[in-house]
Amino acid sequence: MADDALDDFTRREVTVGTTTRAVYSKGEGPAVIVIAEMPGITPKVADFARKVAARGLTAVMPSLFGVDGRDPRPDVLGRVGSARYMTETITRACISREFTVLATGKTSPVADWLRGLAAEEHERCGGPGVGAVGMCFTGGFALAMATDDRLLAPVLSQPSLPFGVIPARNRSIDISDADLARVQSRCAAGLQVMGLRFEGDRLAPRSRFDFLREQLGDAFLAVELPDSSANPDSMLPQPHSALTEDLIDQPGQPTYDAREQVLDFFVAKLRRQGPAMNVP
Repeated sequence: MADDALDDFTRREVTVGTTTRAVYSKGEGPAVIVIAEMPGITPKVADFARKVAARGLTAVMPSLFGVDGRDPRPDVLGRVGSARYMTETITRACISREFTVLATGKTSPVADWLRGLAAEEHERCGGPGVGAVGMCFTGGFALAMATDDRLLAPVLSQPSLPFGVIPARNRSIDISDADLARVQSRCAAGLQVMGLRFEGDRLAPRSRFDFLREQLGDAFLAVELPDSSANPDSMLPQPHSALTEDLIDQPGQPTYDAREQVLDFFVAKLRRQGPAMNVP
């Protein structure tokens, strides 16, 4: 796989408040905001968005960091080039005021921009509401977006913030107390939140999912995959990216089935007719 030109997506500039970002869209139907993991919109993130569009939904990818479409793998950039690109992208994000990396009990400021994008896409694409999936660095953003009633299908794939530099931070996620209380209220009224992680993933540790179970109760739908199910050809040093780098795109594979669960979740929540459908 090499760089992805993203030429099957429609690119446009979207301004929310005073911030303008590139946004890539594909498909028709209710919108799903696909928030890329580090180091940005890679070919495999774009491929996931294409799967969303193939389900009769509009995949919407905002560009938050990195070079859009760049393949970061060492066999493309070389080991040094790949490491440099990853490090530079992560460093820029960590020092940005838009992302809450270490603090607990705080929502990343970029969540406001993403909520604004979701509102615009709901108006543009129609349907009962929108979905969102965050991955790794952006995993918790989908939860913070769920303070807005338009967000009907939040998915947290390997949510990794705040970084667990001390154990207490692992039993938390990057959302403020007020925002979490709002999400809890919505869950009590029927909202469901899906989460994915590999069982041995230290960046998205078990204690974070335990925390989400405690806070959201039965509304939290956890998908925890055995490490042995990860793609052996992944560029990552340990199983982590359930929907992209560590996916084995073959029916019957646990990661394939997990991705299908996510897509089914979006369809059930966004293409429904009548009352909301809960996922067993």
